[in-house]
Amino acid sequence: MNEVNNMPEGWIETTLGEISLKKQYGYTESASLEEIGPKFLRITDIQNDFIDWNKVPYCSINDSEFEKYRLQIGDIVIARTGNSTGATATIKDNVSAVFASYLIRFQLNEDKANYKYVDFLLRSKNWFDFVNSIKSGSAQGGANANDFARYPIKLPKLDEQKSIAAILTSFDDKIELLQAQNKTLEELAQALFKEWFGKYKVGDELPDGWREGKLRDEFDITIGRTPPRIEQEWFSDTPTGKKWISIKDMGNSGVFIFNTSEYLTDEAISKFNIPIIPENTTLLSFKMTVGKLSITTEEMLSNEAIAHLRIKRDSYLTSEYIYLYLQNLDFNSLGSTSSIVTAINSTIIKNLDFIIPQENILKDFQEIIHPIFKKIKTNTKQIQTLTKTRDELLPKLMTGEIRVKM
Repeated sequence: MNEVNNMPEGWIETTLGEISLKKQYGYTESASLEEIGPKFLRITDIQNDFIDWNKVPYCSINDSEFEKYRLQIGDIVIARTGNSTGATATIKDNVSAVFASYLIRFQLNEDKANYKYVDFLLRSKNWFDFVNSIKSGSAQGGANANDFARYPIKLPKLDEQKSIAAILTSFDDKIELLQAQNKTLEELAQALFKEWFGKYKVGDELPDGWREGKLRDEFDITIGRTPPRIEQEWFSDTPTGKKWISIKDMGNSGVFIFNTSEYLTDEAISKFNIPIIPENTTLLSFKMTVGKLSITTEEMLSNEAIAHLRIKRDSYLTSEYIYLYLQNLDFNSLGSTSSIVTAINSTIIKNLDFIIPQENILKDFQEIIHPIFKKIKTNTKQIQTLTKTRDELLPKLMTGEIRVKM
């Protein structure tokens, strides 16, 4: 380690701009769901450093403009405006695609920088701290290409960059494998549910022993709560008190929710009488974004946009059953207005009618479905562990605190 500048021997201090051949703003056009041209990558398509190309729309563009804005493997795209400022993605697939005007493309000099290494740099806390320091302009914030180009980088030689990236990529590969396995398991669970119960709807003639019930009669339902935001002492982004769930947290969680972006202190829980959600409780969002579902993995809390469906002591219903049932429900049919945002409230949720199968049938189904959900939960927990290990290892590798043997 070089004590003068606190850098390992052979490393250099540089910037994102200095290791890039080109920085470029994207193409201005309207997105289309019709296949009228190449894929049209937007800010909303690059969240969490992942691109689901199946969900990316298309755009109309002539040949010369296509060549100008065509994305290539190794390109780094960065969101330059709004709440997503600084969100990044690295192009890793050979896809016919261009990028929208609210994105900036950095094309790296491959003689200086390995794109996979830089990809991990732009997923580090150091990057987000930098982005927060350069945001300017509107209330929502933003940054330009020259701002991002100033991002300081400690850069090892290419061989070491590739070795570091390979280590971190191995974590990503394991995480992606587990996520794919969970997706398959969720699809299997849905297929089994539809096979067993999908033919019956509320109002249909049901088999002997089956019945209709209301959620409020079959579950103890509570609604979350938010302390006053002006009093920030009630909130924490570190493990203090209990995990406090937002709809965004549910969207990031999958079937089982382990992590939240915020906690509420014990004092806040007591002062504002925040309902504590027991483990293995099904959650349902019913405001703004309606119909998101998760199952808790420990005692947790939530905001007021989320209902908690706790199984009653004398009930033979299960969290797995109600999760799958609600996942198949058309929430757009519940409201009385054209706007789903204003149409759904806690009263509608509590009075929701649903089908309750005969006890022995549900128990037989539970024997099949529970191991599937248990495997999803185990996989999700392993994903959390791998993610945490990778994120703790990343800054140590990127600063040379931990060296890779060549």
